[in-house]
Amino acid sequence: MWFLPLGGTGEIGMNMNLYGHDGQWLMIDCGVSFNEPLKVDDLHTAEVVCADPTFITQQKERLAGIVITHAHEDHVGALPFLWRRFKCPVYTTAFTAEVLRRKLVQVGLADEVPVIVVKENESQKIGAFNVTWLALTHSVPEPFAMTIDTPAGRIFHTGDWKIDKKPIIGEGFSPANFKALAKENMLAMVCDSTNALQEGHSVSETDCYEALLKTISTEKNRVVVGCFSSNVARLVALGRVAQETGRYLALIGRSLTNMVGAAKATGHWPDDLPLIDAAHLGYLPREEVLAVVTGSQGEPRATLNRLAAGNCFDLTLEADDMVIFSAMMIPGNEDAIMRLVEQFKGQKIRTLQQQDTELPIHVSGHPCREELKQLYTWVQPQLAIPVHGEPKHLVANGDVAKLSHVPNQLVGRNGDLYQLAPSVKILREQVKVGRIALSR
Repeated sequence: MWFLPLGGTGEIGMNMNLYGHDGQWLMIDCGVSFNEPLKVDDLHTAEVVCADPTFITQQKERLAGIVITHAHEDHVGALPFLWRRFKCPVYTTAFTAEVLRRKLVQVGLADEVPVIVVKENESQKIGAFNVTWLALTHSVPEPFAMTIDTPAGRIFHTGDWKIDKKPIIGEGFSPANFKALAKENMLAMVCDSTNALQEGHSVSETDCYEALLKTISTEKNRVVVGCFSSNVARLVALGRVAQETGRYLALIGRSLTNMVGAAKATGHWPDDLPLIDAAHLGYLPREEVLAVVTGSQGEPRATLNRLAAGNCFDLTLEADDMVIFSAMMIPGNEDAIMRLVEQFKGQKIRTLQQQDTELPIHVSGHPCREELKQLYTWVQPQLAIPVHGEPKHLVANGDVAKLSHVPNQLVGRNGDLYQLAPSVKILREQVKVGRIALSR
């Protein structure tokens, strides 16, 4: 039994993982990342990139299938561009399938990719691998972990997760399924490391909703919120905030409208939360405007940058309006975001970032150390494999696993070949890895 990360282990983004057994491979996730510009002044050179899939495309006849854990771009965004290199079935849940289908239409693959929709606790035989889906909580509808069962051993792959007892969308995190895994002699737990440096427990999406409500309810002028388009829970929360503060909610940005369209199509958007056409915003009194926009990471062609430059067709901001950044500052984007903030401040448009307030106007969708400890204790794997993080996050996750009495920890990088059975070891830098640019 092998594990081979091609992307996402040693970095945050562009996740691409392979499991190998009996001459076959199973891919988990196929995501993108934003290439860091060489210099602050060269933001226009930034490209969307993904992990180099050469290793598996050179033996694509051995690729039994692709499983997508959830609909975030760093897990699904590269698949429409790379699928022709793989040409195998894709397994995922209904919401992610709907998001994926919309992406496939854009690249001319609408009717070519076999997408198999799965449900909670369902099992699928994918080549040499028997995969079972387990529901958990994250910041997007239908996030799933999975067990991967082979004659050589059983693996638990977490995907992205947190323990949220009061999520905006879906049911609260249920420990029962994960405690049951302890009875299944789990060989390894391959686990999200994003917040492994953070003590304590992550904050609930419901607490974020309450913080945004408290913040926006005191505003007298236009409010614009920048957030990740795939954070449907945040969009629903802002819809509720609009209702409770007498505002109209509009979305500006194609990715936002596509994501809400997918949420509506799969029953994840409440029927009682109306949206108005962004073209109507200019006719409303300032105190009735709540706009959710793209560009929270300072992307040069996204809506927030156009608002700062005064060339957004649907909305113009004035002095004393408020721009709220309800998103984490992804490492590498700090300069772009702060330059955007300065542009707004130069026009006397107020901004609010997480570091400016004690209220949780953004919360993470990933587990902190106490949550990691809980899940390791429930699952009781023989081996911990940290993924989804920079090297410091992987090391910290391994430390939590050790403190949680997991007997073995393997901390590696993209391109390392992890032998999980019959013995446990890492073969360092066995596969050439890198990143390739994608045209959007």
